[in-house]
Amino acid sequence: MRLAFWRAGNGKPVVQQAKVRRALAAPEAVATSASESGDLNLHALGQVLMRKRNWIIVPTVLALVASLAAVNMITPRYKSEARILIEGRENVFLRPNGERNEERSALDPEAVTSQVQLVQSRDLAREIIKKNRLAELPEFDPVLRGFSPIKSLLALVGIGRDPFSLTPEERVLEAYYERFTAYAVDKSRVIVVEFQSRDPELAARVANSIAEGYLVLQQDARQQQAKTAGQWLSREIEDLRKKVAEAEARVEDFRSKSSLFVGTNNTTLSNQQMGELNTQLNNARALKSDAESKARLIKEMLQSGRPIEASEVLNSELMRRLSEQRVTLRAQLAEQSSTLLGGHPRIKELKAQLADLDRQLREEAGKVSRSLDNDAHIASGRVEGLMNSLEQLKKQASSSNGQDVQLRALEREAKAQRDLLESYLAKYREANTRENIEAAPADGRIISRATVSNTPAYPKKLPVVLIATLATLLLTSGAIATGELLRMTAPGSSGSARVVREVAPEIVPDMTVASPPQVVLAPAIAPELPVAAHRVSEPTLSEPRADAPPMNIAAEHGEIEQLADTLVGGGPAARKVTVLGTAPSESITLTALALARVMAQQARVVVVDLVASSPAIAAASADPMAPGLAELMRGEASFAQIITRDRLSRAHLVNAGRLGFDRAQLQSPRLTLAIDALLRVYDHVLLDAGTASDLPAELLTSQAQAVVVPDASMASDARRLMCDQLKAVGFSDVTMLSKPCQASDAVEPGPRVVAA
Repeated sequence: MRLAFWRAGNGKPVVQQAKVRRALAAPEAVATSASESGDLNLHALGQVLMRKRNWIIVPTVLALVASLAAVNMITPRYKSEARILIEGRENVFLRPNGERNEERSALDPEAVTSQVQLVQSRDLAREIIKKNRLAELPEFDPVLRGFSPIKSLLALVGIGRDPFSLTPEERVLEAYYERFTAYAVDKSRVIVVEFQSRDPELAARVANSIAEGYLVLQQDARQQQAKTAGQWLSREIEDLRKKVAEAEARVEDFRSKSSLFVGTNNTTLSNQQMGELNTQLNNARALKSDAESKARLIKEMLQSGRPIEASEVLNSELMRRLSEQRVTLRAQLAEQSSTLLGGHPRIKELKAQLADLDRQLREEAGKVSRSLDNDAHIASGRVEGLMNSLEQLKKQASSSNGQDVQLRALEREAKAQRDLLESYLAKYREANTRENIEAAPADGRIISRATVSNTPAYPKKLPVVLIATLATLLLTSGAIATGELLRMTAPGSSGSARVVREVAPEIVPDMTVASPPQVVLAPAIAPELPVAAHRVSEPTLSEPRADAPPMNIAAEHGEIEQLADTLVGGGPAARKVTVLGTAPSESITLTALALARVMAQQARVVVVDLVASSPAIAAASADPMAPGLAELMRGEASFAQIITRDRLSRAHLVNAGRLGFDRAQLQSPRLTLAIDALLRVYDHVLLDAGTASDLPAELLTSQAQAVVVPDASMASDARRLMCDQLKAVGFSDVTMLSKPCQASDAVEPGPRVVAA
């Protein structure tokens, strides 16, 4: 819905929207606006500082003298430092057996930081204090310096600390840690130990004592660790010895009960007997086979009539004698046969003897064969006996397997206890050896011992004096500059009023005012427009017509002042004010600016331009080239960038957009959110709606009052009808002005001017 229902009347338009381009300010105008808007004037600020230089020089000189006196009165402290290198220095011969051939890993930064904390430990601090008798020095125990009434009074009111509330040890430790510093050098394993004291020799001695005490503390810790390990191992070894004895006793008891005795080669008797019987059985079988084979061979020789050539027969003593006699008889027979015939008695006798010997040889071979058969029978019987014994042993062994499993379990337990006992005994010997070594190596060594210093480390006189002097200089200069800035930017300041008085005579030199000064209103918009017209070629404002009816200027501005008081006193109901009407857009804008400037004297006011057809907003703004609502809708600018200051009042201004922007951006729903955001910040938001020809009705009417700027020729009936129509559309209240403001209506600002 559009608020353009008054655009036609009596057959012709009541008013036409002005088509005027925005004025583009030249660089000179921008510089003038910045100067008149109350920005920082460095030249004026420098003059103020020069004028009040005594307020800067005197405190600075006093601070210089006081700091010099203070640093010379403070008792100096001398600092000495010692450096410790952290490294693994354990003797290779003292390492455990399992680590003797392994490389030691390098220390990480966390380990070095832990060593720094060890250097700062309270136990080491107590040893150093006791060794160097620091508790007997007044420097470390403030009680020894005597009673100070001032410090006691400060402690009584809670500003200082009462030294008597602390124990002597706490007082000395506090002073010790106040003068002691230990830190690790970056990207290294070096620890720096620093100590300060009024006595340079004491500072060096204490620093060296801290470094040496740290190494001694490490050695004591190693020896204590070895001692503790030895004590623990001693108790464990005694317990293990009892456990080993009990386990071995259980093994032997179970072996005797189950008859699982162990023979040679760590085997049980049953297994050993089975092995022996198996060996005897194999031997018996071999003997049986051998005897049977030999007897069968001899029988075959006897049956075939072949000579007996078996070794058992030939090796017989009787067979050897018979063989020798047979050889002798055959020799005699051969000898006699050479002279005697075969029928001779001697030949027959020799042949008979030879046949008898052959018969004896065969009988003896038969005996040997029968002897071998008997041996084979005996071996067969032995084989059967051994096999029976072996079967019995097998049955016995199978029945004792379960007991053997239990026996092996008991033996494993006893062996584990025995191995653990041997391991503990070896570790106990190592721990006992480490405990007895007096100079156990530490994890660090001193690479730089502290020396006596002749240069005070505290206080640093030159830096302290320079800092105190420069700080006083900056503080006094800043205080004077801040006070001057607050005075220059304060509302109603003389500088702002002077700017208004200097600009107004140049703008309206030929205007005279018959009424007294208190009646003339300051927020007239006229003073700015001629300035813009003077510096910008276009647009130019037309002079008022000569035949125009005379205007009651005092009455017109009195109407705007009365309306401003009403709106300011209206409270939340008048926070949003829409200025619209049938007059030209330029006149509506001038009226909105005039109303805003009067209201800005009592409240925070912002004027939002929704028309962008009049150069008045740009001419009144301290930054004519600032972005506007269109750029805010597109996300190209923020609220801080689109809000500018009015050059002649405390009011703020918001442009519609830069030249050539798309008016469709003002139709965005985000525009309503932007107006709501302004309502949360400002007391009053004045919307310059012009003729409201293309603006959403909800944007203008929602929780808003309307100020109508009518055309001068508009009839009274038409004005009443317009008020009724505006109330019907949604405005909470409608105020109809008598006539719009014109550029020629401006006069010199009066006493109510408030320039920002």
